[in-house]
Amino acid sequence: MGQIAGVQIAATGSYVPEEVVTNEDLAALGCDSEWIIRRTGIHARRRASKDQATSDLCYEAAARCIHNAGISIDEIDLIIVATMTPDHPTPSTACHLQRRLGAVAPAMDLNAACAGFMYGLITGSQFIATGNNQCVLVVGADMMSSTVNPDDKKTYPLFGDAAGAVLLTPDTEKTGSSILSYQIGSEGCGGEMLCIPAGGTRQELTPEMHSQGQHFLAMDGRNVFKWAVRVFDESAKQVLTQANVDSSELAIVVLHQANQRIIDSAVSDLNLEREKVFVNLDKYGNTSGASIPLALDEAVNAGKVNRGDLVLLCGFGAGLAWGTALLRW
Repeated sequence: MGQIAGVQIAATGSYVPEEVVTNEDLAALGCDSEWIIRRTGIHARRRASKDQATSDLCYEAAARCIHNAGISIDEIDLIIVATMTPDHPTPSTACHLQRRLGAVAPAMDLNAACAGFMYGLITGSQFIATGNNQCVLVVGADMMSSTVNPDDKKTYPLFGDAAGAVLLTPDTEKTGSSILSYQIGSEGCGGEMLCIPAGGTRQELTPEMHSQGQHFLAMDGRNVFKWAVRVFDESAKQVLTQANVDSSELAIVVLHQANQRIIDSAVSDLNLEREKVFVNLDKYGNTSGASIPLALDEAVNAGKVNRGDLVLLCGFGAGLAWGTALLRW
């Protein structure tokens, strides 16, 4: 638990690929549209083109964020990319983004899967709070279409491709913008519930492993669901208690867009008004590290977030890892 004073999100931006893949489009793979909607709330998702990589999605979201902030590229002094689907094992996707932007800032990747953006947000905010940086670009992006097995009818329909970005700066105008309370955590004992078995140093990607689909994401959906419901309930309540804020005071809640039933559980557990919980899961599916910044950008553009508002963010996923933060916008 902690807090980070004097940091604000100065701007947001996002990008989704043009190709829309509806539930009906997946029927040829044997996926049932009604089952997908009933179990997840997802109606469609976006898929990157064959000539796009994660850094391309990052660039589009970052460029829009920078434009919205009205700053020049050379003002950015740190770039953090949260992704589990990098362009390459090395160099980092953040370095590819830095090159594309024409920035001179140091750049690094961070991998906490669906919780990645929250880890990136907290990490970037620490650099601002210590005075070491004045303008930090944090991007969450994933091309989940590259990680899921088309033969896995329960997992394949869940995921989509996207990128979202925020620009962090000091609260120089003393508006009160801060991270009032946050918690990041992990339970590595549950790592096997959501993992890609082969392709790393533990298990190389041999032809045999590839033929068995071991390079695809494997998920124990039932247990991941139970864990996500529990961890959000516990962390959200702890973060709100730490800041002495009641859930009724929140202007908006932006959760990782994984499953409508998880979101419904959050509404119930915190006794929230349903209209305060922003949802775009139906349009984009689970976009992993892009999920929260994509939803946050849409919420900002829809006029649902204003300076002074209390905003609760929470991401959770593989690791198992999570991050929850209460912001004074």
